[in-house]
Amino acid sequence: MKNFKIFLSLAVIAFLSFYSCEENDDLVFTAQPQGEFSFSNTFLDQYILTSQASSNLAERFTWQDANFGVQVNTTYELQVSTVGDFSDMEIIGETTGNELAVTIGEMLTLANDAGLNNDPATPELNSGTFTFRVRAYVGDAVSTTEKYSFPQALNVFLAPNSNGGGSGSGIMISEWGVIGSAANDWGNAGPDLPFYTTTDPDVLVAYVNLKDGEIKLRQSMDWNLPNYGDATGDGILDQDANNNIAVTAGDYKIEFNTATLAYSIVPFSYGIVGSAWNDWGNAGPDAKMFYDYTSDSFKVGVKLQAGEFKIRFNQDWSLPNYGDATGDGILDQDANNNIEITTPGFYVLSANFTTLEYTLVQSDLWGIVGSGYNDWGATSDFMFTPLTDTNWLAQNVMLINGEIKIRQNEDWNLPNYGDATGDGILDQDSNNNIPVTMGTYDIKLDFTDPGAPTYTIITK
Repeated sequence: MKNFKIFLSLAVIAFLSFYSCEENDDLVFTAQPQGEFSFSNTFLDQYILTSQASSNLAERFTWQDANFGVQVNTTYELQVSTVGDFSDMEIIGETTGNELAVTIGEMLTLANDAGLNNDPATPELNSGTFTFRVRAYVGDAVSTTEKYSFPQALNVFLAPNSNGGGSGSGIMISEWGVIGSAANDWGNAGPDLPFYTTTDPDVLVAYVNLKDGEIKLRQSMDWNLPNYGDATGDGILDQDANNNIAVTAGDYKIEFNTATLAYSIVPFSYGIVGSAWNDWGNAGPDAKMFYDYTSDSFKVGVKLQAGEFKIRFNQDWSLPNYGDATGDGILDQDANNNIEITTPGFYVLSANFTTLEYTLVQSDLWGIVGSGYNDWGATSDFMFTPLTDTNWLAQNVMLINGEIKIRQNEDWNLPNYGDATGDGILDQDSNNNIPVTMGTYDIKLDFTDPGAPTYTIITK
């Protein structure tokens, strides 16, 4: 009887073990989309499209791995819609990696499909929005085991053809930028400062305002891609350890040869000086001009009084300075060439220092007003400069604890904006003053969507 019980017990154990193995063999791990999924790269406020730069990179889209709950081979498909709801979806490309690049030429093709053009007679067709997303899927392309990233809208602009040949300057924002404690707090205080293309395909240029600190150059704002410093200070970029480049505060032009890795950093700024602005330098700094790559020119939005002015380099009379002796719209270095302002007001000055052509146009300007800046108008508002038709910049704005608003031409009877909800979209609601704390900031405005303009405050 004892032997029978032992045999029976062993039989039961064997049966249960066999059943358990059968059950394990039947287990199936099913991939299911989990969590959020989005692009990881930083996008520009606006993408300027020109045929001259069709082979240049427009944007490198990057993303993290999609989570399907189990280890699976995933394919990523970059999709675009020109109407925004993906009813007209096109596939740009696919990869098993985590990035895909889109060129200016591909963007121009999309623009053509969307009916956009650069005809100055139809300015409403010069700009549009493309919406991108990534589809991640397991298996073949018809798989329903898939997930989609959050859609990302990109604003595009076709520079108008004003002379019958070519469009815009042909200059583009490159994929390279300046990062560092001297630029953007190593990426914590805004995007890297951009390099622009030049007529030499190997040479890039950046016009930057830096503070005391260090910088490096990196590609696509991504530390996993090439980045450079200069460990020996020999003017050749390298990837050595401890190669941050030390700089002091100021305005600079940085040139970078992507083929030879030679680079240079030199002081660089143009500005307005004169009785019409700063008492010929005795009442404050020159009104700095900012680079506009869409026209390859330098611009400044400024409030001028009756008087005269000139444009000088690096706020130094021993360096080149310009006026216009004949009033022909061409800058010169002749005697008695001060440019006269007879009507005080708000102006935009634009100058190309290659051709020496310039324009001075009375314009509506946005400015910063408030207890956080000028005691609600006790002194002049801080003027923004229009870098493009839709993008404005106020650089190195020194604020104190308080509130600010954005108004036009220092006039409360003209449009003015705040942000009642703190969502980064300017509005004209009541109680919409924008709170600020003491510090130095760059403030950007984007009127790409006139009905919902946005602003960005970047700590310097």
